[in-house]
Amino acid sequence: MPHFTLEYTDNLKEDVNVSDLLLKINQALLKHDHQVPIGGLRSRAIALSDYVVADGTGDDAFIHGTLKLGTGRTDDEKKILCDEIYNVVTTELAPLFNERYLAFSLELYEFTFPTYKKNNIHDRYKQKG
Repeated sequence: MPHFTLEYTDNLKEDVNVSDLLLKINQALLKHDHQVPIGGLRSRAIALSDYVVADGTGDDAFIHGTLKLGTGRTDDEKKILCDEIYNVVTTELAPLFNERYLAFSLELYEFTFPTYKKNNIHDRYKQKG
């Protein structure tokens, strides 16, 4: 943890470099290494081909992000992480908001129960330190 998922309407494929956007989101989150362990950070994007925006008559688009965190962070720490993501996405998409109809939303999901996971990626980063 944390994991970040970016869902986006496929009518944005020509307008948004999704891989670059994910990398910038990861870089922003990793500035907070006391909250975001590098070996646990995962980001992914899902292009949506089946969707309806508003009444379905326009070429409207949306991007929705979900940040999933394990428990243990304060409300202030969670807000900082969400602010980082929000700032990256809105900055990167600022020109696009001037060109087309687009909605962006971001949610935080915090696991309240322990998660089941096995991850040896952390070991690689421990060896570097």
